[in-house]
Amino acid sequence: MKTAPRSFVIVDGTAGASLRHVVTALEGLTAAVTLTDQAKDQAMQRTQLRTTQLGATGLEITRVGFGAWAIGGGGWEFGWGPQEDEESIAAIHRALELGVNWIDTAAAYGFGRSERVVGRALEGLAERPYVFTKASLVEGPGRRVVHNLKRDSILREVETSLDRLGVEAIDLYQIHWPIPEEDIDEGWAAFAELKEQGFVRHIGVSNFSTEQLRRIQSIAPVETLQPPYSLIDRDAENEILRYAERERIGVIIYSPMASGLLTGRMTRDRIAHLPDDDWRKHDPRFREPQLSRHLDLVERLKTVAGRHDTTPGAVAIAWTVRNPAVDGAIAGFRRADQVDPILTAATIELTDDEVDEIEAEN
Repeated sequence: MKTAPRSFVIVDGTAGASLRHVVTALEGLTAAVTLTDQAKDQAMQRTQLRTTQLGATGLEITRVGFGAWAIGGGGWEFGWGPQEDEESIAAIHRALELGVNWIDTAAAYGFGRSERVVGRALEGLAERPYVFTKASLVEGPGRRVVHNLKRDSILREVETSLDRLGVEAIDLYQIHWPIPEEDIDEGWAAFAELKEQGFVRHIGVSNFSTEQLRRIQSIAPVETLQPPYSLIDRDAENEILRYAERERIGVIIYSPMASGLLTGRMTRDRIAHLPDDDWRKHDPRFREPQLSRHLDLVERLKTVAGRHDTTPGAVAIAWTVRNPAVDGAIAGFRRADQVDPILTAATIELTDDEVDEIEAEN
């Protein structure tokens, strides 16, 4: 079944210019399914997991979402080593079966691979999860990322993301990184145009500072923020989370388990044997002198996890969503068997004493 051509008609907002950019994206053949396009694009509304409002977007999201960075696989600058696409799809399906109602991916993850896998996983579903993705990182020489916030680049990215994901509109489109600094305004204005045209439903940012948020708010409201936040990366507490809460900006945080470091399964031996194309092998958090301190933290997480009959990773995530500014946490899964133990994080209620115990010596 072939869908009709998708046209982006965006009026150039540059002073003195009247040029109209028309970008036509022809969607390829989709899987032979009996669902209508409207049914294919129907987002999940019901779940038995605990949910919350994502800022002022009107989206009701589960406290834990599916993170699709790792399923972009290896062979690029921030890859995670070898990954089987069928295992990725099974992991997505298992998360959806358990009630997760949003997926966060990015065009940069495997330079399109993650989005393609997400699109395959969603084919034929009567109700799909909310789909969040990002732009501004494009492929450069040697499969390294290049930052680009130019308007024409953003338009090309959204075109290919819509095609790979197989959706008529992206539920949340985010600027991945605020680089180059001088192009932030241009990039955000392009995002606002895409929302006005209906090709994305909500717009947000990732990795922005408070000053940068204030700067772009004059162009268009920032609906969501995605900062890193975990027990070993608490910089967001200094200012940005308080600002987001005050301004009613929705917050979904990434790396709540510190890229696997707090799962309880990461050992010195495992780190030593990570594939060469797994970026974590060279990250200072996974090496001494930081590693010993982080593994001590994991032992405290294990103690608390034992009381809740869950895993250290689930407790690490539960700690992040305990912050009143945080609406949801992104948990990365690569296999179906990783999903169940982590989703208990959506139901764990940590006591003040347990939080003190976890944070001791940090």
